[in-house]
Amino acid sequence: MENIHPWDVTPAQAWAIQEQLRERLIRRDDFAQIETVAGLDIGFEDGGKITRAAVVRLCLPRLELLEQALARCPTSFPYIPGLLSFREIPAALESLDKLWGKPDLLLCDGQGYAHPRRFGLACHLGLLTDLPSIGVAKSRLIGEHGTLAPQKGAKTPLRHDGEIIGTLLRTRAKVSPIYVSVGHRIGLETALDYVLACTTRYRLPEPTRLAHRLASGEK
Repeated sequence: MENIHPWDVTPAQAWAIQEQLRERLIRRDDFAQIETVAGLDIGFEDGGKITRAAVVRLCLPRLELLEQALARCPTSFPYIPGLLSFREIPAALESLDKLWGKPDLLLCDGQGYAHPRRFGLACHLGLLTDLPSIGVAKSRLIGEHGTLAPQKGAKTPLRHDGEIIGTLLRTRAKVSPIYVSVGHRIGLETALDYVLACTTRYRLPEPTRLAHRLASGEK
């Protein structure tokens, strides 16, 4: 795993790092066969003093759970919208290191390219691990969109400053959509295909749904 920048930085330095690293993103399909997918989610303990990162690894296409891991790290960066990756990724990297098998694809509970500086958590983590990665967010950070049809699989572009930065995707009929954007080494249409392939009867795809349960301490 490439150590491409320090973590003990100011918010201004973090913004500059995002601007610099964005130029290294690959927003097209750049992978061979994908047989396993990891879902990542982050929670906090002790009033936010401890970052709790959860990762699950599943096989495709059956979505059977292969393994899971938890990591707890002291939280060393403040909560600043748009800079959450600097707060959350150190623990996420530690949780990934605990897996015995390396995933072929990452689904991150959070934003990817749909970010003010086009460098959300999925972009940051994908670049650090050099893995194809997708941002799967439950809410919108930025952007505008049109009307979304009510049926499962309906989608509509998410735009910001004239650029398509992601897609609203309806994973269950008449249920609130999710916000999908690329992270690294995958194109948007392929990312949508994998998100749908990972979705069963719930709103969230199984990798991030299971990671969320683990991160939040749910049974």
